[in-house]
Amino acid sequence: MTTQFVSQSEVDTRRFGLVLGRLLFDGAVVALNGPLGAGKTRLVQAVAEARGHERSEVVSPTFTLIQEYRGPRPVYHFDAYRLRDDDEFLNLGPDEYFDGDGVTIVEWGERVSRCLPSERLEITICPTGPETREFGLSAQGTRYRQLLSELLQNLASSPAPENG
Repeated sequence: MTTQFVSQSEVDTRRFGLVLGRLLFDGAVVALNGPLGAGKTRLVQAVAEARGHERSEVVSPTFTLIQEYRGPRPVYHFDAYRLRDDDEFLNLGPDEYFDGDGVTIVEWGERVSRCLPSERLEITICPTGPETREFGLSAQGTRYRQLLSELLQNLASSPAPENG
């Protein structure tokens, strides 16, 4: 199942991430793709916020490769940008996170796609202006197709977040 969501502003992108973060189930894997500056980390901040974490604590793990946001609803945030190959990614032990009690988000997921579970949510972010984005969404697997369907329904009825 594939579809798209169009964001007209950073507030819209945050709303998308908040709704997604509330709907993601434990063990969910999300691959984020898009060029530098597309808003991948901004999206992760909103997902983490929806799962009970401080948005300001969420930073790009480009140099640390993984950030763990623990708590009642954990978020595991990988960044594959600096990895040379699949082996470097596999050495990080991603399977432990994929099978864990939280949500795993992999920025630059296309770089390690062979290492990701076959069932996952793929989000490709395409900047279309200074604040506008197109989010290409692809759900692979029954649970992810259901998630994507719920996401679209919830986005249609969710208001803009406060303190945008």
